[in-house]
Amino acid sequence: MYKIEAYLRPAALEKVQQALAGIGIAGMSVLEVRGFGRQRGHREVYRGAEYTVDFVPKIKIEVAVKEADKQAAIDAIVGAAKTGQTGDGKVLVSVVEEAVRVRTGETGDSAL
Repeated sequence: MYKIEAYLRPAALEKVQQALAGIGIAGMSVLEVRGFGRQRGHREVYRGAEYTVDFVPKIKIEVAVKEADKQAAIDAIVGAAKTGQTGDGKVLVSVVEEAVRVRTGETGDSAL
């Protein structure tokens, strides 16, 4: 099993959700986060005063998948979120050793 974490532009959420549903992945968690990478924030003007926004709003999507679904999920996320511009985001993949469904006690892939 794998956990896929994707840090993306907020505007990409709906497309990513539809892309994952299209390959049969229904469950995901979404968090609103702030951060920066190469994008390095940006400048804004409010009522004539200019200021720097260091941390850009992003979303973090977490999805747990079976090994057989890993590459399809990564491709779906990247395909749906890619604009070709700086700040599109990152996808991180890590191994999950165990999963347990609280309601039934199912473990492993069946808990997903």
